[in-house]
Amino acid sequence: MAQPRALLSVWEKSGIEDLGRALSAMGWELLSTGGTARALRSAGLEVTDVSEATGHPEVFDGRVKTLHPAVHGGILVRRDREDDMTTLAELGYGTIDLVCVNLYPFEATAARDPPASDAEIIEMIDIGGPTMVRSAAKNHSDVIVLTHPEQYSGVLNSLSELNGDPSGVDPSTRQTLALAAYQSTAAYDAAVSNELESRFAQCDVPSRIHVSSGSGTELRYGENPHQPAAFYPAVGEPSGLAAAVQHGGKPLSYNNYLDLDGALRLARTIVSTCSNFEHGCVVIKHTNPCGASVDETQIRAWESALASDPESAFGCVIAFTKPVEKVTAEAIGGHFFECMIAPGYEPGALEILSAKKNRRLLTLDPIKPRTDEVRMRQLDGGWLAQVQGPPAINWNDVKCVTEKQADTSEVALACFGAAVLAEVKSNAIILISRTATGCATVGVGPGQTSRVEAVKIAARRAGERANGSMMVSDAFFPFRDGIDAANDIGVSTVVQPGGSIRDQESIDAANEHGMAMLFTGTRLFLH
Repeated sequence: MAQPRALLSVWEKSGIEDLGRALSAMGWELLSTGGTARALRSAGLEVTDVSEATGHPEVFDGRVKTLHPAVHGGILVRRDREDDMTTLAELGYGTIDLVCVNLYPFEATAARDPPASDAEIIEMIDIGGPTMVRSAAKNHSDVIVLTHPEQYSGVLNSLSELNGDPSGVDPSTRQTLALAAYQSTAAYDAAVSNELESRFAQCDVPSRIHVSSGSGTELRYGENPHQPAAFYPAVGEPSGLAAAVQHGGKPLSYNNYLDLDGALRLARTIVSTCSNFEHGCVVIKHTNPCGASVDETQIRAWESALASDPESAFGCVIAFTKPVEKVTAEAIGGHFFECMIAPGYEPGALEILSAKKNRRLLTLDPIKPRTDEVRMRQLDGGWLAQVQGPPAINWNDVKCVTEKQADTSEVALACFGAAVLAEVKSNAIILISRTATGCATVGVGPGQTSRVEAVKIAARRAGERANGSMMVSDAFFPFRDGIDAANDIGVSTVVQPGGSIRDQESIDAANEHGMAMLFTGTRLFLH
């Protein structure tokens, strides 16, 4: 067996000395570049510089060092092709049997705060690294390709059993490593494309969708037991649900993730739009809010959110905008909920909440204010993308269109209502009221094909609490029947976008009933 050669050139150097030491002990020659070569030599290992193998120095501050036939010829040569091997020998090059490369930290640089400059971003676009990775992965039947430190030990164990001979490494292992290599370069290219588009292109939504993810975590099942499912975190620094820390309980299910996403979106919206209140609480069922409240105290925020629809809140997901207080945990008591997410838990609160089995308690610190972001949905034959964020309503421009005028306190209540309504499936109607020290939903009518039916559902949920409440609609009323139904249950103020050709009928109905009506000019559909 000819002496095998490994090319080691990594940015993230975790484990690289141990890898080099083990390969060297098995009789491998080590080729390396720049900082990796220095690290290996510091560990007492004999290393051949790539520039020595190529006969060409590294130039342009390392921009060009491995882009040479001596490197890529040694990687791509087909060992079972006599003409390939003859050509390689005539050129005076040797084979390379293992390539260990990880790439410049483009994503980490792009995520820096304050933002990195365009020049810094450009320098973090790796050229030689992805080229070597792709070359090695293409010729994986002859070349072992390593792109992550977690892969090192498994390959070293295999080589140890083979006395260092790479030719005996199992084909399935080679295929697995090659697939991981292409997935790493695909994710890298997606990150570069997305970042440069955000910097160089003047558009609100991407011209192309390039999606990449971290490794998926298999879930027990999907929406139903017969459906396989997994959760895939976004690449780069963990954020959102991928960054949340779970404290006990069963692993999250597919439906848990969906409900937690809905809870987190609304909690973040409340943080960004209702900052004049100390605490916010959100209760989600089947991705829809069934209760939400803001208040000066957390326990009242919880009690008001639960009171909105205690029946639907059985088996719910709960979100708090501030760390959960012990007194709040005591008030929640034995209420059956699936998951809770909050920025933290005060001493004693986590223990109280954990007393019931199978509750999934998550910490996400901080729960950041919501900002506009591009969100995507897959559909049959393609994808949709749109910018989503908190309701984009200029409350200074909202018009009261009725004889009865709304005062400033009602506008403030409407702002809370719009924040909640924006996360309720359309057609959506919510009823909201002032509490002693905050605001709360008293009835939610989500996801109806008829707007007047949504009014009736919200009214049934509210019961007597509908009297004197504010009704907020995600879209205009096409007929006056919705206003008439609101009057029947005691609504005092209606908030809607306006824009119907029959707006005057709705205005006339509100005037007949002595109701105030605000036109926001902003529709809040959520399909």
